[in-house]
Amino acid sequence: MSLYSVDKLISETRRLAAEYRRSTGAVLPVTAEIARHDVARLLGFELVPVAAEGGYDAIGTGRWAGERIQIKGRTLFDEGKASPRIGQFKTHQEWDVVMLLLLDEDYEPMEIYALERADVEAETAARGGARAKRGAISVAKFKIIGERVWSREHGVEDDGYWDNSLPL
Repeated sequence: MSLYSVDKLISETRRLAAEYRRSTGAVLPVTAEIARHDVARLLGFELVPVAAEGGYDAIGTGRWAGERIQIKGRTLFDEGKASPRIGQFKTHQEWDVVMLLLLDEDYEPMEIYALERADVEAETAARGGARAKRGAISVAKFKIIGERVWSREHGVEDDGYWDNSLPL
């Protein structure tokens, strides 16, 4: 057993990554691990070991019981800049749902969106091109076709509670 709890280590990682970015302008590559930790903690998923084979990071519980969850994270530093993209989906591996965690400039969670595998595959097939071949889509597109399932303001959001197609 480690001297430090994982929650404490992730908290320090957030602080160091944010300070490093403010001091150097460079980004430490820690978003993926923070996203794995936060999505599992906030939605109650069971993480699988990092070294395990397969295209998923966690096993779902509750509404997603037994689903194989691929977790993606993206830190948004300046929303005024070009549309950020999400890392490549592991389409050649096994998974059922992808969760996208959006982090603020302090690496704190803002929102989590869910998207079924069939929707990811349909979106990338419909677009064609090199980006689609790699399985890459933008954060904006993911938010449009996905479902927000958690937010900093409301916590876990049930089906039908929030509809991203309604005008503000």
